[in-house]
Amino acid sequence: MFARLVSTLGAAVLVLLILPAPSQAQTFTTDDPVLEQLWVEAMENSHLERLGHELMDGVGPRLTGSPGIDQAHDWAVETLQSWGITAENRQYGTWNGWRRGITHIDMIEPRVQSLEGMMVAWSPSTDGPVDGEVVVIPEVSSEAEFQAWLDSEVEGRFVMTAMAPPTCRPDYHYDDFGSSGARQRMAEARQEAQQAFNQNRIGAAGFNNAGAMRAALDQAGAAGLLQTGFVGRPGTNRIFSTNTENAVTLDLSCEDYGLLFRLAEHGSAPVIRVNAEAEDLGEVPVYNTIGVIEGSEKSDEYIMLSAHFDSWDGATGATDNGTGSILMLEVMRILADVYPNPQRTVKIGLWGGEEQGLNGSRRFVADHPDVVENIHVLFNQDNGTGRIANISGQGFVESGSFWGRWLSQVPDQITTHINLNLPGMPSGGGTDHAAFVCAGAPAFNLSAVSWGYNPYTWHTNRDTFDKIVFEEVRNNAALISMLVYLADQEAEPVSRAQRTLPEGRSWPSCSPGRTTSPN
Repeated sequence: MFARLVSTLGAAVLVLLILPAPSQAQTFTTDDPVLEQLWVEAMENSHLERLGHELMDGVGPRLTGSPGIDQAHDWAVETLQSWGITAENRQYGTWNGWRRGITHIDMIEPRVQSLEGMMVAWSPSTDGPVDGEVVVIPEVSSEAEFQAWLDSEVEGRFVMTAMAPPTCRPDYHYDDFGSSGARQRMAEARQEAQQAFNQNRIGAAGFNNAGAMRAALDQAGAAGLLQTGFVGRPGTNRIFSTNTENAVTLDLSCEDYGLLFRLAEHGSAPVIRVNAEAEDLGEVPVYNTIGVIEGSEKSDEYIMLSAHFDSWDGATGATDNGTGSILMLEVMRILADVYPNPQRTVKIGLWGGEEQGLNGSRRFVADHPDVVENIHVLFNQDNGTGRIANISGQGFVESGSFWGRWLSQVPDQITTHINLNLPGMPSGGGTDHAAFVCAGAPAFNLSAVSWGYNPYTWHTNRDTFDKIVFEEVRNNAALISMLVYLADQEAEPVSRAQRTLPEGRSWPSCSPGRTTSPN
């Protein structure tokens, strides 16, 4: 019916249907014209789709230490400057540089089939195509038995280092189509298989964890290590990194990993051909991007917009944290257009190295105590593409009065979704606002509804542009733009008074963040 309506009434009516006139699109409790202008700019002149395309599709993955993250930082500076905003990249340290190339994986015995998979971050390359038999870590009864296998069966082979999932169907199929209790039975079977793998193949070999075993396989001359990061949705794998020195590490789809595992376990001796290209770049500089709209009256007080800019590179990092990054860039654009002369200085921090331990934001805190001591308020966003729905007071006992004033002036079309947890508890370090909270600055993460963030897009090979729900990100841009403006209208800085924590709880300690790669 909607399609017929569009074809009948035409594109102009479609625009009116999607973007109502400002007087109909929101309900303000005040007649502040700046709030109305911020709403109109965010909702009717959004640049989010273009920003998202340029960052996710054009630049691509933003792995710490990679050429991609450098290109992204340069793009962010150029974008901010194109809006008349002062911006620069500031080095906070170095990291092990790595450039991804192609990955081709084919089974060539007992039959030919191209396999779905990719090399994981920081993996060594294969230095050209390499053929090798696939073997599975065996069940052993002693460390000596495993050592004998390690000495005789590993060199030049590709070793499967993880359990093969018993099914690659999504769990909801067992709810939709299975008999009573089918999902629970499958979950129990999966857990039993994992426990057996850990006990009989890793623990019995004398290793406390899979990482120690992988290191031993690498030193024994394995051609490569195979794994699967299947998270319960077809085609979706969680892809992290490796610390092998010689063996390429490959993450395969659930289906293809299971195929090789079964063939190897049943004696069919599968052989794969792998061509995985990568370049170790050594220690390279790593950066934060900082943009500034100077304050007109209280320039030594700061309102900060915060998001981490780095990503894993199994995909393009759209929801972790491309959406948070383009959101904060969009807010800076809106402010520069509608509210270009704030009383306080507005800064944006696009942090590097969050995935390695909040390194970029922690180094900023350590290196710029003068800024941190004068932060009026910081707004951070990092958890996907959904509308902002949860805000914790982070243990700042007087933050509720500020949040109450601000949100009461924001259209209820946005605030109706928001749950305030006041005064809340301090974050222990899940994302970058924690680096500021631990230094006593009133910093708040604006947490969004999940849209399948975990397990569907978080750190997976499916975290791509098409997963962005721009309608919801536009709402967030309107909200945060208004929050910056309303916070700037406060006569006094946001209170830093902190709650007394229950016994056994403490405020997070503020480490300075790594400045170099770990050994």
